[in-house]
Amino acid sequence: MVAINKYVLGASMVGTFFGASVLLKDYVGGGVCPSKAKIEGKTVIVTGANTGIGKETALELARRGGRIIMACRDMGKCENAAREVRGKTLNHNVFAKHLDLASTKSIKEFAKNILKEEHHIDVLINNAAVMRCPHWKTEDGFEMQFGVNHLGHFLLTNLLLDRLKESGQSRIINVSSLAHIVGEIDFQDLNWEKKKYDTKAAYCQSKLANVLFTNELAKRLQGKDLTKYNNFV
Repeated sequence: MVAINKYVLGASMVGTFFGASVLLKDYVGGGVCPSKAKIEGKTVIVTGANTGIGKETALELARRGGRIIMACRDMGKCENAAREVRGKTLNHNVFAKHLDLASTKSIKEFAKNILKEEHHIDVLINNAAVMRCPHWKTEDGFEMQFGVNHLGHFLLTNLLLDRLKESGQSRIINVSSLAHIVGEIDFQDLNWEKKKYDTKAAYCQSKLANVLFTNELAKRLQGKDLTKYNNFV
């Protein structure tokens, strides 16, 4: 009986470990979107699209037939990524555009060109982010992570908002992070000038700002034909 109990206990532990491993993999690795919907005729802007989540998003949406605008700071990397996406999807409506979210001048110039060239914008994916950098400042003097991750996308969204509204059934997706849960916003010292700089806390602050911005935007646009999402990674 003791031997049987040991065997059962051992098998149970192995099963539990295996099940937990599968759940952890699914949680960390994320799921696969089951939708096979096509988006021909839709214009999608993805910031930070030359690598990581942004690049994979651009690739998948290009496969679905969308007109993809990859907005990045490093044009060399952006052109290479756009070329790769076009090659893999055979979708030639994939374009690289310069956008430096650490510069309000660049953001305004990008938005001006987009509004001139694009008659409609169906999806804006605010994905670009800076993570745990030294105490750098943006061109306009803001703490880098707060400036790029939140303020840059805040300005970009507002500059493109009317065109998004006009397009009908459009979407704004702000890519945030579970780090927002431990984030705190110090409205008295957003630039970390009065206290020792903590790069991790600064990142969490910027991600919390993403969530608060999305929630407030959803309230203000309630009843409009425009959907707002927080996407946590």
